[in-house]
Amino acid sequence: MSEILFQRSASGIATITLNRPRRKNAVTVAMWDELRRLFQEVSQNASDRVLVITGAGDAFCAGADLADATASGNRAHPLHAMIPVNAAALALHEVSKPTLAKVNGDAVGAGMNLALGCDLVVASESARFSEIFARRGLSLDFGGSWLLPRLVGMHKAKELALFGEILSAREAESVGLVNRVVPNAELDAFVADWAERLASGAPLALQLSKKLLSNAFSMGLSEALDAEAAAQSVNLVSEDTREGVAAFLEKRKPVFRGR
Repeated sequence: MSEILFQRSASGIATITLNRPRRKNAVTVAMWDELRRLFQEVSQNASDRVLVITGAGDAFCAGADLADATASGNRAHPLHAMIPVNAAALALHEVSKPTLAKVNGDAVGAGMNLALGCDLVVASESARFSEIFARRGLSLDFGGSWLLPRLVGMHKAKELALFGEILSAREAESVGLVNRVVPNAELDAFVADWAERLASGAPLALQLSKKLLSNAFSMGLSEALDAEAAAQSVNLVSEDTREGVAAFLEKRKPVFRGR
């Protein structure tokens, strides 16, 4: 059975499922390359409107599989070994479509940062989060040093990184790491609803809003306003904007086609 499952729905929802439940969906060396490839494929495929990432079984992702990373056949220099990890993290950040993490269990180490690297994070009540690196004699990776300060502020980010403590889903929500926490039995339905709502949105407008927000911390207000004006100029000549206005005037639900 494949270690990564990939599915597409007719409504434009692409789903990646890490599929190593016996290893808490820990990611092997080969899986980093496959994740990068899938992230890039979703970004480039016009029929994919939203990406959902989750894990099989009772865990989201236990991070990198350290046993696999230190196996005799994988003894590249550590700096070289980080290349596929970094490439996957960057590819996730560069996915042009909305990304949604469905955290169904433990998300630790790189697995936590895989979730945080998504645009939206929904967790079950039994989910747990930890930047566990310090407990393993390691420092942050998979973008954690970039993500955490932006999500929770510098002092809280250092607390999470230096102690590596385990947070419950509710604790993660309280500090801004998670958008929603829902009962375990409701996770699938809740995420399916959000994914369908995103997939039915105006693709160009959503992609442009995502890019504007992702770039927000790298520019001043004047630059942000210029970027917003450029984005609106793209929207205003699109069929989707015409459809959105027409639907508003006709008091009906718009049908966006991404053009």
